[in-house]
Amino acid sequence: MKKLTLVVLASIVLSSCATHHGLTKNFNQHTTEVVLSHNNFKIVKIVKGEAEAKYVFGIGGLSKNGLIAQAKSDMLASANMEGNSRTIINETVEIKKSGLPFISKYKVIVSAQIIEFTN
Repeated sequence: MKKLTLVVLASIVLSSCATHHGLTKNFNQHTTEVVLSHNNFKIVKIVKGEAEAKYVFGIGGLSKNGLIAQAKSDMLASANMEGNSRTIINETVEIKKSGLPFISKYKVIVSAQIIEFTN
């Protein structure tokens, strides 16, 4: 019985847990609408940004919203949208959590498509 308890305890402590969530929610509360019903645009590229944080006993890193903001900032820095008639569509936020029972790591990936209007 003592060996069984030690084996169960060791497996719990040494096991790694990982979860992944993909959110396709608009975190922006802008009032501008773009209707893409006509063929007056082209997809220029797909951009993404990443941010991650490690937590020990739940302490450390940024909050989930802070990680999303950092990843989005990284994405926008690589978008090269200034001086063009471009916008971001289909923004997706993915959150991956992995780690041991007392140490966890969050990784946030924000991706989107950049379109350019032709008319």
